[in-house]
Amino acid sequence: MLAITVTGATGNVGQPLLRALAASGRARVTAVSRREPPAPLPEGTGHRAADLTRPDTLGPAFDGAEALFLHDSGAGAHRIGPHDIVDAAKAGGVRRIVLLSSQGVETRPGSASHGGVARALEDAVRGSGLDWTVLRPGGFASNSYAWAESVRLHRTVAAPFGDVGLPVIDPADIAEVAAAALLSEAHIGRTYVLTGPVPTTPRERAAAIGAALGEPVRFVEQTRAEARAEMLAFMPEPVVETTLDILGAPTAAERQVGPDVERVLGRPGRTFAQWADRNAQAFR
Repeated sequence: MLAITVTGATGNVGQPLLRALAASGRARVTAVSRREPPAPLPEGTGHRAADLTRPDTLGPAFDGAEALFLHDSGAGAHRIGPHDIVDAAKAGGVRRIVLLSSQGVETRPGSASHGGVARALEDAVRGSGLDWTVLRPGGFASNSYAWAESVRLHRTVAAPFGDVGLPVIDPADIAEVAAAALLSEAHIGRTYVLTGPVPTTPRERAAAIGAALGEPVRFVEQTRAEARAEMLAFMPEPVVETTLDILGAPTAAERQVGPDVERVLGRPGRTFAQWADRNAQAFR
């Protein structure tokens, strides 16, 4: 049994990753999060409270792990330094790191919010002397949870750039790729760009949510200024501006459907409609 520690264990990738590892029967898993998990963990999965922005909590979280799923989201690496996180993992006995990074490392290298911190952590992991695999997803299908309240109350989605398509990825597919990389040496030294199987527009995603609910969901196109004002309520300005640039004027690479999900899993990635069907309860 391989001892695996999963950070970000209560998130949209962490939860299905815990389930995938538990189902494999090949891992002894420790879930790491800042707070107690809101739902029961898979049978046999332990839990440790830790915060990647607090170095003093990392030793107990990483101790005894042979492999680590590292989902930093930039916060820890920004505040304590990427090498501190990696050094804590090495001190705990970790021999392999699977890092959840960002497609922005390549597509937005000049953006501190989307590429800069993620690149620094990638560099620290690659230079650690440990085995590594880097996952670079694009936009998450689960970002559509931001529409949940307006869909529940008004059956309406408001978003900018209604007809710009991006191949958003189901977090469950990211989790399954991560599980494969944690459990098999075949993925060591590889960097995978993870996308959905087809680009979809915000207008199409709203319609897919409506289809999952069995009721029409009206799409209202926002201006960039309207979306910016809304996003500034919960995101720093540099993150907002780069996010809007990606949504409104994606690069060719950000629009492209990548082959890596199918290469690793042996099947196409799940569509947004499949994600919406599985998560329809959030929008009822």
